[in-house]
Amino acid sequence: MVDYLIGIDGGGSGTRAAVQRVHGETVGTGTAGPSALGQGVEQAWDNIQAAVRQAFEGAQLPIPTWKRCALAAGLSGVSHAPWREAFLAADPGLARLEVETDSFTMLMGAHGGQPGVIVIAGTGSIAEALRADGSRATVGGWGFRVDDEGSGGWLGLQAVRHGLAAFDGRANASPLARRVWMHCGDERESLQAWCQRSGQFEFAQLARAVFECEATDPVAARLLQQATGALEDLALAIDARGRLPLAVAGSIGERLAPRMRPALRSRLVPAKAGAAEGALMLARRLLVHTEEAL
Repeated sequence: MVDYLIGIDGGGSGTRAAVQRVHGETVGTGTAGPSALGQGVEQAWDNIQAAVRQAFEGAQLPIPTWKRCALAAGLSGVSHAPWREAFLAADPGLARLEVETDSFTMLMGAHGGQPGVIVIAGTGSIAEALRADGSRATVGGWGFRVDDEGSGGWLGLQAVRHGLAAFDGRANASPLARRVWMHCGDERESLQAWCQRSGQFEFAQLARAVFECEATDPVAARLLQQATGALEDLALAIDARGRLPLAVAGSIGERLAPRMRPALRSRLVPAKAGAAEGALMLARRLLVHTEEAL
């Protein structure tokens, strides 16, 4: 018998668990380290279990066996089939288990499981839609360096490119270029070393500098204008007729949403809940559908 529903929001920086009793009473939430599948399936399961334990301990409840729980997880990296299959194969014995993309569980939470669109721009960027007929769509999200336009990683990459050009004398040594040198190094060797060892997360840390330099640096202002346009393109590509409510999420997306063109701003709605709550909705649906099949 299933007594508890668990929703997991797992990414490269942390894991959040939301727990409910089957009859709807909230147990609580817990957090732990990263559970992005690209960082390892074993680590993902370790941190999911740690977040779930924290939720029960915070509620001063005994930790149940997995066979009494239905769990749905929205995880970064789940679209890579081998990682997804390895994650499912490592099931610790749950009564029910489902895994989805973290962007889809964020979409579910934002619109309460109803049709809608979400544009997410944090470290990366992507757009997801759930249509009235139940069909789904995804735009963007192809990954760092080749896509993720309008994200923190993309902004940081453009900032570094400007910093390198300014170091060479191919561009003006603007305030943004100087911030890049302060962060990454002010000699050719140190700049090269930083670029070689850094990934999407490290580049995304420079997004803050772009915002902070906007008022004094035309290069920074232009990058933010381009980033806003990229997020507008995601929203228009996934719902060209503008029939669905639009939510914008992520640290970069939330800052750029007020800059969008009026036609898109008029469709903006606040997110009703987060990705862990969206996963919780999926866990409840999974349980209901399984019982109906029986």
